[in-house]
Amino acid sequence: MEIKRIGSQASYKGPADYFTGTVRVDPLFDSPDPARVVGASVTFEPGARTAWHTHPLGQTLVVTSGCGRAQRWGSPIEEIRPGDVIWFAPGEKHWHGAAPTTAMTHLAIQEKLNGNTVDWMEQVSGEQYSEN
Repeated sequence: MEIKRIGSQASYKGPADYFTGTVRVDPLFDSPDPARVVGASVTFEPGARTAWHTHPLGQTLVVTSGCGRAQRWGSPIEEIRPGDVIWFAPGEKHWHGAAPTTAMTHLAIQEKLNGNTVDWMEQVSGEQYSEN
């Protein structure tokens, strides 16, 4: 058994190459081999969001607070709220983040495939973010 105590893992700012706006990532777990699951709590300030990206084995988000947005490529933007659970299929191009005037926090859970959990792509433009 391993217990990761609150505050024992440093938070870090979401890198500008992969995020727009202010984003804080709080690592939760990175399971040792042969397990592959990785999890983090991610907080997006109003208007902040990820770049477009995919996950080789998919991703589950659990919204814990605030109000956010999520979109898969070619589909409309969806509003996401506390208690919502979002699944992105393997290879599904998508983004997620906060609403324009409200912060949002979610738990992000994904698995590693050959050590990789995410493939980052282009930034979500302001026009894409504002689409209805």
